[in-house]
Amino acid sequence: MTHHVSSDGPDLEAMIALVRERWPDAVTARLDDAIFFSLDEKHWPNFATIVWSDAFDEGMPSKLSRPGVYRVNVGVSKEDFERLVGAQADPDHAAFDRYVPHPVYARQRWISIVNPSDATVRESLLPLIGESHDRLLAQRERRRPT
Repeated sequence: MTHHVSSDGPDLEAMIALVRERWPDAVTARLDDAIFFSLDEKHWPNFATIVWSDAFDEGMPSKLSRPGVYRVNVGVSKEDFERLVGAQADPDHAAFDRYVPHPVYARQRWISIVNPSDATVRESLLPLIGESHDRLLAQRERRRPT
């Protein structure tokens, strides 16, 4: 299977900019090889992350050491997890533009996608990130004392 860098999707910095522009209320923490998007600095359940290093995974399943390769990770609902990745028995975590269970956090219903295409970003990834953001916001509101 060939894993060349996809040219029909946003590059890493463009993907980060898309998330920042769409959710300007997000608090970000950027490391050398990842950026985490949350709702506030005190609570760090993330609603999305973007990584460009294999440092966070055992065994380098996404092969993020390839030039220009990054992975977007999103916490999703049970229904979306089942619909998008639930039937995958042996996912190819290094495949481009394909949703797979997160290589580490699938049990918490996180999904991943390596180098998504423009169409995937527009049609499903940004809406999924929005749902994750809104779900985290609703959880925070429910926990806020009245």
